[in-house]
Amino acid sequence: MKIKKAMIFSMIALALTLSACAPAGAPSDVPMPMGDDPILTATPGSMMADNPGAAHMMEPITAPNVQPATETTGGQPLAYREEDGVKVFELTTKAVQWPILDGVTVTAYTYNGTVPGPMIRVTEGDQVRIVVKNELPDPTTIHWHGVEVPNAMDGVPGVTQDHIQPGESFTYEFIAKPAGTFMYHSHFEGDVQVSAGLYAPFIIEPKEPEANPPVVDKVLMISESRMVDGETYAAMPMGGMEPNFFTINGKSFPATETITVKKGDLVRLRLIAIGQFIHPMHLHGMPFKIVATDGHPVPEGAQLIKDTVSVAPGERYDIEFIATETGQWMLHCHILHHTTNDNVEPGGLMLMINVTE
Repeated sequence: MKIKKAMIFSMIALALTLSACAPAGAPSDVPMPMGDDPILTATPGSMMADNPGAAHMMEPITAPNVQPATETTGGQPLAYREEDGVKVFELTTKAVQWPILDGVTVTAYTYNGTVPGPMIRVTEGDQVRIVVKNELPDPTTIHWHGVEVPNAMDGVPGVTQDHIQPGESFTYEFIAKPAGTFMYHSHFEGDVQVSAGLYAPFIIEPKEPEANPPVVDKVLMISESRMVDGETYAAMPMGGMEPNFFTINGKSFPATETITVKKGDLVRLRLIAIGQFIHPMHLHGMPFKIVATDGHPVPEGAQLIKDTVSVAPGERYDIEFIATETGQWMLHCHILHHTTNDNVEPGGLMLMINVTE
C-alpha cells in the first residue's frame, strides 16, 4: 500500500514537471495511467488561454486617462437633497489613482472618487433614491448588502436588472430598513470590482434615538490589494493572486486613521469585512462587547465579551468598549502577515486608538 502511494505521488510530481517544462504552444495536459483512470494536470496558463473571461480577470486593473484622487479620505457622509420627501443621493463610478500609503498608489475603481465610497447614512423608514452614473470602462451594478430592498433593486446583473453599461445611469429606490450596519458594493465581476474599491458603508439609524449613544462611532471597512511592478491587480487568493497590501478604510498602516477618544468614553467600532479573507481583529488593553452582528442587535444577555473577533467576508460586527486606560492602544488583525506592507512589518491592518485624559 505504501509503495502504491509513493508511485502515485511520484507520477503526479512527474506530470507537474513535464507540464511546467513543455515548450510554448505544446499541450500542457499530461495523461497518466493510474489503474483504469487517467489524471489530467493543466497549468494555470493553459486554463487562462482556454478561458478568456478568466484571463480578463487576471489582467491589471486599468482605465483610460486615470487621474489622481482629489480626496484622500474615504467613507465620508454623502450629502443628499430632498424631493417630495425622498432623500436623493448621487453616485458616480470612476477610476482614480488612490494612495493607500506614502509612496504606494493603486488604480482604484471608486464611488465618487474615494475608497471606500461615501457613507450613506439615513434613518429607518426613510425613502431613499440613489442615482448611479457609470464612468468606468466596464459594466457594473450595486448590491445593497443586508438591506431589505425590493427584488428589482437587489443589483444582481442578468437576474434583477441589466448591467449599467459605461456611460449609462440607473436609479435605485427603496425604503431604508432595518436599522443597523450595512454596506453597498459592486455585484458585477466582484473579484475585480470589489477588490478594486467599489464598496462603501450604508448605515441605517433606528427610528427611536438611542438612550445611551456612543461618544465615538467609527466604521472600519477591511479589505486587501495586490500591487506588482507598479501595476494593480485584483486580489484573488484562489487564483494564485495573493494580496500584498491590507487596508482599513482604504489605507494601510501607518497611513490608517488614529482614533482619539477620552478616558471614560463609550466607543463603537463597526467592523465590515469586504475582502476575501477572514480577519481576527484584536483590541489591545480593553475588552469589548459584541452588540450587533450583520446589522442586527444582539440581546444584552447574549452579548459576548471578547478582545478578538473574526470578521469573515461580508460580515459586520458592531463592538463597543469603555476607554478605561489612557495611552496608545492598537487594533489589528491577528493573522500577523496581514500586518505587513508588501511583506514588511509593521503595516496593513493596524490602527491606533489614542485614549487621553
